[in-house]
Amino acid sequence: MVEMTSKQRVLTAFARREADRVPIGYAANPGIDRRLRAHFGLAEGDHEGLRRALGVDFRSVGAPYVGPKRHADLPGRRVDEWGIRRRWIEHDTGGYWDFCDFPLAGATLAEVEAWPVPSPDDYDCSALPAQCRRYADRCVVLGGAGVGDIINSTGMIRTMEQTLIDLATDDEAGLFWIDRKVAVQLEVMHRSLEAAGGGVDLLWIGEDLGTQIGPLIGLELLRRHIRPRHQRFVDLAAAFGIPVAIHSCGSSSWAFDDFAEMGISVVDTLQPEARDMAPAYLKGRFGDRLAFHGCISTAGPVAGGTVAETIADCRRTLEVMMPSGGYAFAPTHQLQDNSPTENVVAMYETARTFGRYGT
Repeated sequence: MVEMTSKQRVLTAFARREADRVPIGYAANPGIDRRLRAHFGLAEGDHEGLRRALGVDFRSVGAPYVGPKRHADLPGRRVDEWGIRRRWIEHDTGGYWDFCDFPLAGATLAEVEAWPVPSPDDYDCSALPAQCRRYADRCVVLGGAGVGDIINSTGMIRTMEQTLIDLATDDEAGLFWIDRKVAVQLEVMHRSLEAAGGGVDLLWIGEDLGTQIGPLIGLELLRRHIRPRHQRFVDLAAAFGIPVAIHSCGSSSWAFDDFAEMGISVVDTLQPEARDMAPAYLKGRFGDRLAFHGCISTAGPVAGGTVAETIADCRRTLEVMMPSGGYAFAPTHQLQDNSPTENVVAMYETARTFGRYGT
């Protein structure tokens, strides 16, 4: 088969047709990211060089925040433009910035209304054209798992428990926060797509809907609060003629029929160890309506197995997911710092070698 550009490859796969090979995605924690750059002899910060070495087909673009500092710095904390706070947590193989303090946990409607939030004017959408030109031969992605995300991102500032209560009881303070954040993100996405002038290929949104053993919420609650808000992003993408991918952790296939009805094209993450998320089940049950991105577990052989076990796991997944297209090879989440470098290198070599069609 004729070699495709990354853009052609991804759009062909996400239209559920066979490309020259499966597209390849990448996400990693800083520790393993540094080790991979060292493995390939790349300079610190050479993110583009690493993606080319791994054969990654996706490149993300976005409007940087250039607005005023709306929330004060705090000792030992990272505070973003929304006032969400993070603290550094060490573990045996590295560390991560975890959410903390939850300043709106018990906030009333009046307190949520008074909380400073960014304006769409605070994001520099004029940066988009140059970003898109830089990655013209790649699949250019706008957004990510935190765009449109309601449960997870609200939990970051209001606690997960309070967020689920908000949704179940139609709490006015919680819903006001959700709609305020969605409105800003939606407008920034709209302005970004306009500024990009056709340079964006895929809009990415997110929503964590499952635990390891089952749904996080019920279908009625999804349809009451989550689906209508997500539909606004899907409709925006449709207006610009681009597909939508949605990230969802855990056992989330119970929502995939709704995703397809909404016009979502691609589902990301696909934790194979979670309930009803095995590759064969997903391909057989939804492969005629949805494309997939993920399936290579960051808690599986790539983290705890040998190189041979990693290769075998990746090959099994490819054999199930590749037929008739509709699959992009990628880790289920960010590759973790406990993943041996040699396993991750083998993972991507397997995708490039055994992910080709017609061989």
